Amino acid sequence: MTYTLIDFQVTDAIATVTFNRPDKRNAMSDDMRTEFIDVLEHVAADKAIRAMVLTGAGKGFCAGGDISGMQKRMNAPAGEVGFNGWHRQQRVHHVQALLHTMPKPVIAAVNGAASGLGADTAMACDFIIASEWASFAWSYVLRGIIPDGGGMYFLPRRVGLPKAKELIFTGRQVKVDEALSLGIVDRKTGADTLLADARAWAVELSSASSTALALTKTILNQSFELTSHDVFAQGSQAQGICYTSSEHRASVEAFLAKTASRD
Repeated sequence: MTYTLIDFQVTDAIATVTFNRPDKRNAMSDDMRTEFIDVLEHVAADKAIRAMVLTGAGKGFCAGGDISGMQKRMNAPAGEVGFNGWHRQQRVHHVQALLHTMPKPVIAAVNGAASGLGADTAMACDFIIASEWASFAWSYVLRGIIPDGGGMYFLPRRVGLPKAKELIFTGRQVKVDEALSLGIVDRKTGADTLLADARAWAVELSSASSTALALTKTILNQSFELTSHDVFAQGSQAQGICYTSSEHRASVEAFLAKTASRD
């Protein structure tokens, strides 16, 4: 696929994916979503890519859903609005699931405003690093809709249920320092070094066994919903796979060789 609304680059095994509609503050259109799905599927499947950084071109990370798309949906015949909306939701959720379940570390590098779906998309990543110009807003209620990009799942897990309700019920803007104190943001850095810092962090996070990282992430993503018995059961199966991995074998053999050389 040729990308026009997404910029995709891979350097030193780190993929950098950039929302590229700066004139629209990177609002998510249907065409942009199609490109994003293709990129995410490629990153997940490419074993040469060890981690991914997601950011936005220009002054914003992602302004949320495209307003022109909302207008188009409202202008559809009354009998089609419901099904059209359902179909769109399937695509939105598919994107967020691809991002959340990516079998390698994903960092959102938030360079400006992340609003509505943009805020949810940042939280679907494993980690968030933000510049001094970053802000977040779950502004769905201001459009008469509910968070549909995972905000009702991700936000309470970062800030707790009462604070998540307050942020979603008001739709107010959360600037970077408050976001850092609440746990929405994991790290703050300067705008000039945001991408470099995000990529360096991605290298650090992905330097270990890709097999172990993927399996661990899969279990951790479910851990709030699983019992301890379930976690142990899934962990036993995952560990069995790790025992057979080339990375585990190489690590053990290197350790034994180093120990033998000391004797």
